[in-house]
Amino acid sequence: MSFEPETRSPEEAHADVEETIENNEVALFMKGTEMMPQCGYSRKALGLIGQYRDEIATVNVLTATDAYREALSEYSGRETIPQTFVDGEFVGGSDILEQLDDNGDLAEKLNA
Repeated sequence: MSFEPETRSPEEAHADVEETIENNEVALFMKGTEMMPQCGYSRKALGLIGQYRDEIATVNVLTATDAYREALSEYSGRETIPQTFVDGEFVGGSDILEQLDDNGDLAEKLNA
């Protein structure tokens, strides 16, 4: 028995990005899941947001990394992962979240 990960077409990834950003106050596009982040940057972003928010919409981009990168670049102008959006606005990746937290601005940015 082999495990085949779910894969998304470019169109499905684009629709996921659009729907997630439009329908959630805080959205995190990350590698892996909340229960099992698959990279340190995604784990860091999730932890930083989780300090201030209980409700976070997450999308595992590993189901179609290239398609998600392309779709996200249309919204943020960047292809890096993770990416955080608040109220439809691109905030940044884990480095920006960490900087906002260090400056004491992350809770406000997350509408916490």
